[in-house]
Amino acid sequence: MASCSVCALSLGTPYVPPHRLLASVLDGDTTLAGIVVTELRVPRLVLALIAGACLGAAGLVLQEALRNPLAVPEMLGVSSGAALGVAAPLVLTLSLPAAVQPLLAIGGAALGGGLTLLAAGLGRSPSAVLLTGAAVAAALQAALLVLMVMADQLDLQLIYRYLLGSLSARTWDDVTGLWPWLLVAVPALVLCAPVLSVMRLGDEDAEALGVRAQRARLAALAIAVVLIAPVTAVCGPVAWVGFLAPHLARWFNPTAGAVRWLPWSAAWGAVVVVVADVPARLALAPVETPAGAWTALLGVPAGVALMRSGSRGRGRGRGRGRGGAARRRPAAPTDAREPLYGSRRTASGTADGFPRAGTCTEVRGGEPGHGGPSGAVPPASGTAGTEDER
Repeated sequence: MASCSVCALSLGTPYVPPHRLLASVLDGDTTLAGIVVTELRVPRLVLALIAGACLGAAGLVLQEALRNPLAVPEMLGVSSGAALGVAAPLVLTLSLPAAVQPLLAIGGAALGGGLTLLAAGLGRSPSAVLLTGAAVAAALQAALLVLMVMADQLDLQLIYRYLLGSLSARTWDDVTGLWPWLLVAVPALVLCAPVLSVMRLGDEDAEALGVRAQRARLAALAIAVVLIAPVTAVCGPVAWVGFLAPHLARWFNPTAGAVRWLPWSAAWGAVVVVVADVPARLALAPVETPAGAWTALLGVPAGVALMRSGSRGRGRGRGRGRGGAARRRPAAPTDAREPLYGSRRTASGTADGFPRAGTCTEVRGGEPGHGGPSGAVPPASGTAGTEDER
């Protein structure tokens, strides 16, 4: 993380040596390098950290609430709704202040997520929510395509870059606009984490423990909207960060719960966005590519690989824990008349707990009469009391 941050601040045009970064930030360097670092690269790095943390935490909240590792903002209509809310005024040439854009994004994200839950029956089935969310996301993306057809050439380029998720030309004003929403989302996440641990048990078990599953799912969606929409309003839908970060958190600590996964998922989301932003700036320099293209390009294969390795690890754990005991079966008795338990005999010819009337014959291998001509049981060595005590 530290090395990626140093690369993000140092590399580019102009190049700033790492040993001069601290002086450029703290001393207010007025040279070109100092202005580029303090006014462009540092706010871009801070925005990448905040955006990645919000998307990673939102991804974990959605996956745990719906008990599905594929429940990501891109599959539930949340990201598409937020992008539609921001792109529509731009295409329709509505002059709105920049402070209103987060509200438009929140409205669009709430619209997409609300449509998903309503169409799925208020979230009764997690699988139904996911499938319905994919359909809603496809419909909202179709609406975005219609807007792109209506836009002129200049607006089309802006919308296209925005929809891919870009951190280019972001300043301190964009960063400060996120703090009010973070003050709302962070306490909600702290209160939501224990409920997510209960939701993992299933709806019936959660309701038995006093958690109303439908309301908890609605609250989880509301928290995800507050986390995703302001970030989408500033830098667009940075794709698949909410998918990869929770899987990284689970892969490094598979035995933990949602309470411990939540901060790690936020941290991994920040790492993913910072790492993706470095090639976005430098891979095709002097042309910048959108960071969302790199997160999608690298995040989806890595997330699928983590899911496969996690499922194999759980399968091996189940095999070690249960397979051996399940494969061992009790040996069948040598005779159908012999009980599976209580086979110890006393000298008087009775098995413990199974008295036999009359003269008892010894049964060995299904052949009576091994005890003598009359079939009587031979006396055991030692006294009867000693045999019973054993």
